[in-house]
Amino acid sequence: MSKAFTREADAPDDDGDDGPALPPLPAGAKNYITPAGYARLHGELMQLIDAERPKVVEVVHWAAANGDRSENGDYLYGKKRLREIDRRIRFLTKRLDIAERVDPSVHHGNDQIFFGATVTYETEAGEQRTITIKGLDEVDHLAGEVSWVSPVARALLKAREGDAVRLATPGGVQELTVLAVSYPAPGASPSLPGA
Repeated sequence: MSKAFTREADAPDDDGDDGPALPPLPAGAKNYITPAGYARLHGELMQLIDAERPKVVEVVHWAAANGDRSENGDYLYGKKRLREIDRRIRFLTKRLDIAERVDPSVHHGNDQIFFGATVTYETEAGEQRTITIKGLDEVDHLAGEVSWVSPVARALLKAREGDAVRLATPGGVQELTVLAVSYPAPGASPSLPGA
């Protein structure tokens, strides 16, 4: 069979692959993140480095001592899991290195939309939606959070309560009316998952 019709990797799968591609940032933009989001990612990184990785290394070491590695499930799975952990550690380290923590509580009481705002808006169809504008690495879409680089967040940024903004959608331009803007109170730390 001709090499043109086969799919061969130029390098092994575990060389230099840092897992998921980093979400794109606008040119020259910073990777904004809330203090709670930063703490959550940093906690995950420390958990991987201090707890999970040493346990997996121990299992791999034990499995390697058992002899034939080619059919040793503990060894093969352990090596695969170790690569996954190392990939995640590299990813988190890179993201935390470029992260810029922004505390949204400094805007408490302000009616203008900035990073960290919780915004209630109304669509042309009369639907009301509430979103919280967060960083790329901390967004939980199921909790009504959107990334600050998402189209809806970019349309809303710097608008005030009562303003109408235009949002380009695949179905055409839509007008959104800002109904309410809020920020967490200073000193109020949101509860972190698992804390």
